[in-house]
Amino acid sequence: MELGWKKHRKTKPMPCAAVIVAAGSASRMQGIDKALADLNGKPVLLHTLEAFEACERVDTVVVVTREDLVEPVEQLCRDHHITKVRQVLSGGSDRTQSVLRGLDALASREGLAAIHDGARPLVTQEILLETIAKAERTGAAAPAVPVKDTIKVTGEGVIAATPDRSRLVAIQTPQIFDLDFIRGALYQALEDGAPLTDDCSAAERLGMQVHLTKGSEENLKITTPMDLVVAQAILKRREQP
Repeated sequence: MELGWKKHRKTKPMPCAAVIVAAGSASRMQGIDKALADLNGKPVLLHTLEAFEACERVDTVVVVTREDLVEPVEQLCRDHHITKVRQVLSGGSDRTQSVLRGLDALASREGLAAIHDGARPLVTQEILLETIAKAERTGAAAPAVPVKDTIKVTGEGVIAATPDRSRLVAIQTPQIFDLDFIRGALYQALEDGAPLTDDCSAAERLGMQVHLTKGSEENLKITTPMDLVVAQAILKRREQP
């Protein structure tokens, strides 16, 4: 897949749009709405949107969120002058359906699509630019960090195997692909009933090599209330001279 991509890719910079997915139920947040939860005086989602607003390689953003948050997110964008957000859409029944709604809104475009968790508010410009550049060269890229803990495979309540930790990484977002390719790959996975844990999985099952860029432990996903505490500490440290 990579050789074909290199052969046909354009030589000039490719346009890049982003789909920000914030449609989850936040079941592990103990009643806290993580999209609008306060993080250093701003909603979590606003931090995420500001990162993409500041990225010189991203020209368009589509936000996919819960139906009850569509109007609040639209208002959030207006209040804080987030000009790259073109649409705020309600999500589907699962993450794949939600991502596809965002990609369908971009179907008339060519170029790259960056798919990012709305609950990853601390993504840096370095990660965004490096991953866009890698996807531009290869067709598919995602940031990753080495796994620090020893990972065990379990079965019936006992350890079944211990994978080689040196070969394991934790994949983050944005995961960035050729827009037409990832849209087709996700629709194919949906048609096949294939379970997906991320968008890279849809690309992998069609033989596309996803190239890795350097992620960051600070690019954490807000999943539990403790993650908010950690994110707050990271932001305070970033603000220090």
